[in-house]
Amino acid sequence: MCEYKISERAYTKLIFHAAKYPHQAVNGLLLADKNSKGSLVEIVDAIPLFHQCLHVTPMAEIALMQIDAYAEREGLVIGGYYAAPENFYDNQLDKAPAAKIADKIQENYKNACFTLIDNKLVTLEHNRPAIQVYGCSNDLGRWSKAKFTLTHSSQTLEGVSLLLKRGAMRDVIDFDNHLDNPENDWTNDFLNKSLNDLQKLY
Repeated sequence: MCEYKISERAYTKLIFHAAKYPHQAVNGLLLADKNSKGSLVEIVDAIPLFHQCLHVTPMAEIALMQIDAYAEREGLVIGGYYAAPENFYDNQLDKAPAAKIADKIQENYKNACFTLIDNKLVTLEHNRPAIQVYGCSNDLGRWSKAKFTLTHSSQTLEGVSLLLKRGAMRDVIDFDNHLDNPENDWTNDFLNKSLNDLQKLY
C-alpha cells in the first residue's frame, strides 16, 4: 500500500474548510503530483467541494469535471478525497459523507487516498494532525489505514493554529460558494498565494 505525503497547502485548506463550517459535514478533493514516484504519493493541494449539497450528484459531477480539467492544466491528478462528518464524534469511514466519490476517484487513480478529518482534533491549539488517511488495498478492495507524513509537520501545525486564531478559515471558498456566486474562486488562488508566503518563513 502507498504512503502519503501531504503538503502544508493541502492540509491547511482542508482544515480551514472543516473549521469554517463546524456544524456541517464538508468534503473536498485532494490533488496529487502526477510524477509521484513509487509507493509515495505526494498530495499537493486540496479543493473544497461542499458544505450543503454533499449528496447532490449532478453538482458533484460538474465539480469533478471542472476540477479534473484544472488539475490537468496544473500537471496534477485528482488523487484523493477528504471529508469531515457532521457529528462531532463520528470519526470513522462508514460515517463519512458522500464516500462513493472516494470510490469513484480510486477507480481512476489506483493510489488515491481517503482522508477523514477528526473533528475532535480541529482546535485552536493544533498540536497534532487532525486527520486519518486511508489507502485502498488492491488485495482487499477496501479502504484501510495508511501511513502519512505532513510536510514541515511542526511548523505546519503551528501555522494552522495561528491562522485559525486569526479567523483565516473564513477566507476559504468551496464549490457551494462558487455555485452561489460564480465570482467566488473555488481554486482559492488568493489563499494559495498567502500560504506560499507563509511557507517561505519556514
